[in-house]
Amino acid sequence: MTLKIFLTYYVAVNTITFITFCTDKKRAIKKQWRIPEKTLLGLSLIGGAAGGLIGMYGCHHKTRKWYFSLGIPAMLALHCIVLRYLKLL
Repeated sequence: MTLKIFLTYYVAVNTITFITFCTDKKRAIKKQWRIPEKTLLGLSLIGGAAGGLIGMYGCHHKTRKWYFSLGIPAMLALHCIVLRYLKLL
């Protein structure tokens, strides 16, 4: 049961993070109101790092900012370490 809840959360937060990165890219192109960087980083931190990484490179968004290009992969590595420790990965 615990694994099912975790997987549901993980898929949901990564999907939301991916969509948020792509939405921000579209808004940037159209010169519209943007999603704050702290929101993008926050979503990645709470478990959406995989979706953030795919969104970054899939949509070519925020790849030049060092705190995204280094921070998001670091968060993903941290998530993997925690999951391994919890024996969920």
